[in-house]
Amino acid sequence: MLGHGAVGGLLPGNARRSGAEGGRIITQHFFLAWRYVAFHRAKTIILVACVSLTLFLPLFLSRLITEFEGQLMARAESTPLVVGAKGSRFDLALHALHFRGRTPELLSMEQYQQLRDSGLAEVIPLFSRFSARGYPIAGTNLDYFERRGLGIASGDSLSMLGDCVLGAGVAVALGLGPGDHLLSDPKNVFDIAGDYPLRMRVAGVLQRADSPDDDAVFVDLKTAWVIEGIGHGHQDMDAAPDRDVVLDRSETHVVANAALPQFMEITEENAASFHFHAEPGELPITGALVWPDDEKSRALLLGRFTTENDEAQMLESLEVVEEMLGLVFKVKRFFDANFALVAASTGLFLSLTILLSLRLRRREMETMFQMGCSRGTVFWLQACELLIVLAFSVVVAGALALASGASGDWLMRQVM
Repeated sequence: MLGHGAVGGLLPGNARRSGAEGGRIITQHFFLAWRYVAFHRAKTIILVACVSLTLFLPLFLSRLITEFEGQLMARAESTPLVVGAKGSRFDLALHALHFRGRTPELLSMEQYQQLRDSGLAEVIPLFSRFSARGYPIAGTNLDYFERRGLGIASGDSLSMLGDCVLGAGVAVALGLGPGDHLLSDPKNVFDIAGDYPLRMRVAGVLQRADSPDDDAVFVDLKTAWVIEGIGHGHQDMDAAPDRDVVLDRSETHVVANAALPQFMEITEENAASFHFHAEPGELPITGALVWPDDEKSRALLLGRFTTENDEAQMLESLEVVEEMLGLVFKVKRFFDANFALVAASTGLFLSLTILLSLRLRRREMETMFQMGCSRGTVFWLQACELLIVLAFSVVVAGALALASGASGDWLMRQVM
């Protein structure tokens, strides 16, 4: 039981107190409040959990959207224009800039060559329709690495058909390095006989760039076309051991059926047997990245695709991304309203808890009044208990928000 001297320190009184005495009173209030919340651990943990979750959700969403916006804007600013088949502008932008989203319709290499030969911009082709263990395979040329500033951290760059270079994030996640092998994912798991995944040799690993390139597998265009099935290699049909494989044979050509085994890995021994069943100008790409020489070239290219091209479209990356973010922020306003309602309900829950606590602690309060405590002192004790709960809740919510960085990156990839 508190002595009269201790209780007297808790009383507000009418006499003027020094700053040191006022600080001592506040310290006593917090000490008594702390002893109470520490004794009633279960009640305190439940309150802290409820408030922490209420605070964590808006903090996490705000951080997620900020990172999402930063990555989209940085990528768009570094790639002024993208070209692809006409269709969804958002799908094309996400595909060309992040290798994510729905794959657009195909363009031909002839269209890419015409754009490159215009002399108005640097153009880099892109063919990305497949994945390897869930990570997108991006077919491009060596100019892509130079333009993006992507250096090789270990191993070598692409040197022969069938090679691949891993982004830093892919290498860490899959535990692969130079000299290892990576199998492309089949297009259709239910059509094993008609699908030939390619076993690619890991030539090197890129330096970490903190961009979508960290989560991609890079190959050259010819390797991507082999995965597509446009190009393939197989044993010499003149030496085919199974006669049922050969449908027709003449002095000029040999025709085989689908039973002729195809190579699933490109090596120095069989690389010469790989060939493509399409004219160079007819080979497909899913898009192209464009860096115009100047503002005049930019305007000329945009005007040309607006008026002359019925199959392809040219997009200003920054404009499309800003439009996309506008939709994101509209959705965020809905979540903000929802969080406001949740916060209000949590506040009502805390109020109800405090009121019920006061009823249960009535005898305790009466004892304090008999000892000389004023109603103001009881009020400040309750306020200190609430402040302690809120302080713990803020710390827990902040720690959860900081610890959710990895899951935030995963969620962003899923969204895109």
